[in-house]
Amino acid sequence: MGPGLLIADIFANAARAVPGRVAVALGDRTLTYGELDADANRVAHALAGLGVRRGDRVVTWSDNSIEHAVVFAALAKLGAAFAPANARLGPDEATEMVALARPRLLVVDPDHAGPGEDVAARLDLPLLRTGGAGPGIDLVALAANASAADATDPSLDETDAHVVFFTSGSTGRSKGVVLSNRVNWLRSRGPVLLEPRGATVSPYPMFHMGAWTLALQAWQCRQACVFLDRAEADLLLDAVHRHRASHVNCIPGVWQRVLDADRSSYDLSCLRIVDSGTSATPPELLAALRDAFPQAARRVFYGSTEAGPVTMLAHEDMERKPNSCGIAHTSVELDFADGEMLVRSPLLFDHYFDDPGATAEVLDTDGWFHTGDVADLDDEGFVSIVGRAKDIIRSGGESVSPSEVEAALADHPGIADVAVVGVPDVRWGEVVCAAVVPADPKAPPTLEELQAHVAGRLARYKQPRRVEVIDEVPRTPATNQVQRRRIIAALAERG
Repeated sequence: MGPGLLIADIFANAARAVPGRVAVALGDRTLTYGELDADANRVAHALAGLGVRRGDRVVTWSDNSIEHAVVFAALAKLGAAFAPANARLGPDEATEMVALARPRLLVVDPDHAGPGEDVAARLDLPLLRTGGAGPGIDLVALAANASAADATDPSLDETDAHVVFFTSGSTGRSKGVVLSNRVNWLRSRGPVLLEPRGATVSPYPMFHMGAWTLALQAWQCRQACVFLDRAEADLLLDAVHRHRASHVNCIPGVWQRVLDADRSSYDLSCLRIVDSGTSATPPELLAALRDAFPQAARRVFYGSTEAGPVTMLAHEDMERKPNSCGIAHTSVELDFADGEMLVRSPLLFDHYFDDPGATAEVLDTDGWFHTGDVADLDDEGFVSIVGRAKDIIRSGGESVSPSEVEAALADHPGIADVAVVGVPDVRWGEVVCAAVVPADPKAPPTLEELQAHVAGRLARYKQPRRVEVIDEVPRTPATNQVQRRRIIAALAERG
């Protein structure tokens, strides 16, 4: 038996089979499979020269770029885990996240080179940048002088860690979700067997699992993955038009931008699949997608970084099963305990990096992952999410810890007490809402004041989008824990 299902083989095999076919595109730049594999080998040799080995972790802190995709492929060849940090974080938040991964080194793009120098200095890490000017070693220049010969470590195994994705926990402390080569290969393989041929457009940031799931799906069937600089409607529509893309996957908020945009100058007849997920997708949005792209099948996915894809709502079931997230994938088992949905499948994450306690809290000894979502299952096997057992706010595909936001707001002079909850939003699924007890009831703090107060400490997606004044924060008598469900119910009554 060989090494098994390796991500590195996807690049090497495609380079041999279809070297001239486009693999990755962003803006006006493209790389063929032959170029991507050769560049990845050069970067892998350069990183190996700096001491990166199988089993290491390398953190990237970067916006979307062609170079970021090359680093992703290079690390797969070395057997070092790719750990992308959120590009929107400030230096303090980024330092915490980078430290969590205990990486061999930090790779940044030119725009993050300045703050990256600060982060690297705090953690005593080598700093590399993907071209441009600024602090750190120029990885592009270093790789230009390296060999393009195959850099794949012959000792690689499918159980080796391939990526570490950072996600927020209920305590506000980030956790690193470890996915092996085998898990990532299987997660991206199943759907491609049924996909139409053609490019995939990914509007996700490259620090998000969604970006790489879509990319690996495209690369498994040797098609192009078209990344975007930003998740803007005009960029997405132009990418579909220029690359004749057959597949687009967006969160509901991005789809709404596309639907609101003027699409008349773009030929979108090539679209065959329009997907949504990561947060609640309103039936009204799905109906609008049907009307805008009548030739395309619609799908809604439910899953998580830890669980991978869990359910899918197919095009033909959307009208008769509104608000459902579909039926379980073929490899997925579902169970329910006190209303909470449990998942077991070969697509589950391996563990939280360096955190066996947190792993044991959600992954039991029988292999069941506790999702934290309360769900209903109807007699046809369709799942509907009815609430969250966990407090994490899911906004536009990002996870936000209420306790982290509360800590940032707590020292505002206009706040006597505060609780943070997620409230429903058509565009983002949920948005952060600060329920405040004002220090002066006659002069409660405004939303703009609260956003300004946390601007230097919290990324924009973590900042409050809504503020509500309440008389008191309800708490449990014994433990003084915030009773968020009571707050959410009270806010829902206000409308």
